[in-house]
Amino acid sequence: MSEVPVWTRSEIASPCVRICVVHPEARICTGCYRTTDEISRWSKMSNEERKQIMDALPGRAPMLRKRRGGRAARMARN
Repeated sequence: MSEVPVWTRSEIASPCVRICVVHPEARICTGCYRTTDEISRWSKMSNEERKQIMDALPGRAPMLRKRRGGRAARMARN
């Protein structure tokens, strides 16, 4: 006899990879590429909204350029 799950969900899974660091310039999570607004609203979004965001995530990766020199480089730019 096969086991039936107690509870199943039909919603799109979160892209979270548990690396929750918001890039200081791009303002998106460096782990999943969502904005902080998208992260906070995720559980309230429809499947269509989630799908649109999931489709857009791969294109956001180039927005995260590596930081060069940290605070010292930032101070030098200003």
